[in-house]
Amino acid sequence: MKLFVDNLTNVDVSYLDPKRGLVGESWLAGLLLEGELNEESMICDFGIVKKNAKQWLDQYVDHTLVVPEKMDGLKIEEKDGFLTVSYPHPKGGQFNCYGPKEAFCIIDAEVVDPSTLSDWIAKRLTGSIPGNIAHMRVALNTELIGGAYYHYSHGLKKHDGNCQRIAHGHRSKIEVYIDRTRQPELEKAWSSKWKDIYVGTAEDLVKQAEIDGVQHNFYEYQAPQGRFTLSLPSACCYDVDSDTTVEQIANHIAQCFKQEHPDRAVSVKAYEGVAKGAIAEYE
Repeated sequence: MKLFVDNLTNVDVSYLDPKRGLVGESWLAGLLLEGELNEESMICDFGIVKKNAKQWLDQYVDHTLVVPEKMDGLKIEEKDGFLTVSYPHPKGGQFNCYGPKEAFCIIDAEVVDPSTLSDWIAKRLTGSIPGNIAHMRVALNTELIGGAYYHYSHGLKKHDGNCQRIAHGHRSKIEVYIDRTRQPELEKAWSSKWKDIYVGTAEDLVKQAEIDGVQHNFYEYQAPQGRFTLSLPSACCYDVDSDTTVEQIANHIAQCFKQEHPDRAVSVKAYEGVAKGAIAEYE
């Protein structure tokens, strides 16, 4: 017998990729459990499955930087419960990220993709769910988006939860309206501009400097979970004069389009991952 749970929860992460660099991603997690029926004619209780699996994913995967420890050139150093992760960035120079160990998800793979991460999760998640489970499969699916979208990473230092981690991210669609008419070309242009972007807060940018002839942005802040630092090529960064909450992101994008169309009504619906986000409007 098989038991399935579709769309169990959203998993919002960033991950390191040897070709793309730092990538923000959002997956819909689902489970397929195989096993024998118990005395209640169940493999296991749905309520327990959903509760335990979501708690595990929230603790170990969601809002982390997922790092494939077998990636060429990767270095991981641990000291006093903090990790430093570095590797040669595909745009040149060096990627470096420092933060509490819990802000990272280190998987035994060469690359991060839905297959490698789901296999890693399944091996560790099975033991946290009681029942007659002989085999578990984890599915990580992306939202079907008909229009434009972008992958972005960020950190929210004022957040009490795991959003404070300096390198977590989302795969997000965007809707732009000028005089209440949808603008697919503007959406496509912005998504191209923000392809695999790190959206930083200007006050957290402590310096810019060259590494191997490539200009880099260096970010640093203190959050409730500890000190975080991040450096990567400036070409991969976009700084705003505010926090990078989705409310401020929607407002910033709307302001940019309002400057281009000062005499027209502008509305931006910016998503933060799947099925959530903010709307900013200027008349």
